[in-house]
Amino acid sequence: MKQLLILSGKGGTGKTTIASAFIRLADAKAYADCDVDAPNLHLITGQNSDPIKTDYYGLPKAEINSKSCIECDQCRQGCRFDAISAEKIYKVDPLACEGCGVCKVVCPVDAISLKPAVAGELMMYTNEEKVFSTAQLKMGSGTSGKLVAEVKKQLKSAAVDVELAIIDGSPGIGCPVIASLSGADMVLIVAEPSVSGISDMERIIKTAAKFGTKTAVCVNKFDTNLDNTDKIEVFCEKEGLHFVGKIPFDSEAVKAINNGRTITDINCSSGAAVKEVYNKTMELFNKVVG
Repeated sequence: MKQLLILSGKGGTGKTTIASAFIRLADAKAYADCDVDAPNLHLITGQNSDPIKTDYYGLPKAEINSKSCIECDQCRQGCRFDAISAEKIYKVDPLACEGCGVCKVVCPVDAISLKPAVAGELMMYTNEEKVFSTAQLKMGSGTSGKLVAEVKKQLKSAAVDVELAIIDGSPGIGCPVIASLSGADMVLIVAEPSVSGISDMERIIKTAAKFGTKTAVCVNKFDTNLDNTDKIEVFCEKEGLHFVGKIPFDSEAVKAINNGRTITDINCSSGAAVKEVYNKTMELFNKVVG
């Protein structure tokens, strides 16, 4: 399975809008939403059935047996996350506990244990033709990178014979993005022509370069700042990156997304532009994967 990953350096650039359009244009048989903090690709790709849901376990959480606890305070003093409080009894705040296990190690009477904790939910939509893997992280939970790895693992195991997978990655440059990049054959960066958008674009391009992954760039809402769009094109030329096109700001695109449709499902300027971006991206992608 060859993977085309769509990323952005920041949220709100239109990454998922572009990803959903690509999925529609490619008639993709396998795709995934790796934005586990705020998954919403399922809202605009027309899922007609309930997903198969599986609990995701991240790091364990500490629990204190109050009957065995001798209130020596060593666990509270040793917790760097201030997850243990000493009121009437010693107890652990599960939202603050990182599951490091230091409290268990320093406890002299073995009153502390580490218990498996549900940190999110994996979801799989399948029918006879298509597989869609996604997940949602539980509030306050970490290990988002591990959950993204599970999303991709789930996709690959259910779509063994599929040649192309389109993956909507997470915004930013953190652990979920690193997990998204692992195994990707090519990355399309969706940039925004703002000062912060350019800065974040440069950061995600550097991140992708660490993996040696072929990278292309497109600009969404390019006509909101033509000077900055020119700067992005110049940057790409200077860095030897493939610039695959520009998509205009389009109020019809907003209406389409709000109605649970992709921008290629309606007749609009952004839909026409993304088709050109798609064609150039896939031409490059096919060269990359041979």
